[in-house]
Amino acid sequence: MRTRLTVGLGLALFALAAPSAPAASRFTQDPYPSTYAPIPSAPVLIRNATVLTGTGQRLERTDLLLRDGRVAALGTALEAPAGAVQVDASGKWVTPGIIDVHSHLGVYPSPSVGAHADGNEMTAPVTANVWAEHSVWPQDPGFAAALAGGVTSLQILPGSANLVGGRGVTLKNVPATTYQAMKFPGAPWGMKMACGENPKRVYGSGKGVAPQTRMGSVAGYRAAFIDASEYLAKNSPKTVKKKRWFSGSDKGDSAGDSGGKRDLKLDTLAGVIDGDIRVHIHCYRADEMATMLDLAKEFGFKVAAFHHATEAYKLSDRLAAEGVCGALWADWWGFKMEAFDGIQDNIALVDRPANSCAIVHSDSPEGIQRLNQEAAKVIANARRAGMPITPEHAIAWLTMNPAKSMGIEQQTGSLEVGKMGDVVIWNGSPFSSYALAEKVYIDGHQVYDRQDAPRQPLSDFMLGQEARP
Repeated sequence: MRTRLTVGLGLALFALAAPSAPAASRFTQDPYPSTYAPIPSAPVLIRNATVLTGTGQRLERTDLLLRDGRVAALGTALEAPAGAVQVDASGKWVTPGIIDVHSHLGVYPSPSVGAHADGNEMTAPVTANVWAEHSVWPQDPGFAAALAGGVTSLQILPGSANLVGGRGVTLKNVPATTYQAMKFPGAPWGMKMACGENPKRVYGSGKGVAPQTRMGSVAGYRAAFIDASEYLAKNSPKTVKKKRWFSGSDKGDSAGDSGGKRDLKLDTLAGVIDGDIRVHIHCYRADEMATMLDLAKEFGFKVAAFHHATEAYKLSDRLAAEGVCGALWADWWGFKMEAFDGIQDNIALVDRPANSCAIVHSDSPEGIQRLNQEAAKVIANARRAGMPITPEHAIAWLTMNPAKSMGIEQQTGSLEVGKMGDVVIWNGSPFSSYALAEKVYIDGHQVYDRQDAPRQPLSDFMLGQEARP
């Protein structure tokens, strides 16, 4: 008779809390709620794999049981429930599903044509009123390509043209007709901000519209958050501990678009100050990141992550101390002045301090298909610099750490009992040059199989456009 040995904690059995209920504040009420529902499936027992849990552990010759859409057990010689689908993963590796914290799939979909350019609302430097989800095109073929690379969840962000680009949305990477059917249940919104050259280029260059300079950018952030602080003081029950930045009438804010009424821009910014909406900032230079951290202190909000951040290594200790993640590329650098001082050891150095949160992200419809290979570059570069990094540690850059920055770590990002059954089976180490995702499960249901064409989702848009192999 088979014995059942569960391992963990995360490897001991435990029950995870349900997703936090949405905040009572109307700043985060959702008039377009998720309709996502996991696809029912039989239990799945994956046998005899090398498992990277996402919590820093590597388990050899281990079984993984998925049941009712969740991780039910990890251990050796697990007993298969009635009706379970059994998968022999001998010689293969199993990881949590990859999570991309920075994607523009759906808002800049393929094919890349002007009619599809829905990621930047370049009508004002502060467009906190727009939500990326209202631009997401679920038929983007890039979603299926990302799935083949093991990506099970992703955050779709507005572009970086504006000081504040708007709200992002977290999606489960499943085929759907509407974005709401992809929307990750209970995931908090993120808000996209941008520093540096991008807003200057869009609004500068002699156009006579602020910001023309970096000092103009900071003034723009401050003006927006001053307006939001006043708006918050009048509209939120949480404001008893918040500063009232100025006294005034209801005639309008500094952008002249409130008039004392409900304002969608200020709803988002107030939700940020209240702590209900997470802040993700496109920012390259260390000095600008430091300024943005000071801005966050001035107005009482927290930065979830700096994205791209080619100079994050220069203030890695401060990022770790303040609980700020660095969502970074493995080796992109030098394509503009603010990216000039990037180094190949950036992620490894951001990863070194205690309590650090390093993330490998894509910002690319091609890069999202091989995030495991991007992480492998980091491991190789760190080894050359005398900083050996194990696979069981590095996998968190693609799974647990992005989940933390997005506020979904209680539900996904690691293989712990009770969490969503978002799982990838690889043909070998995911950090090998020959690594391929063979099978992908989302909430315990197999959504991709490299060896089975009917389990390789094809966008409606692509039907009839090309023949399957």
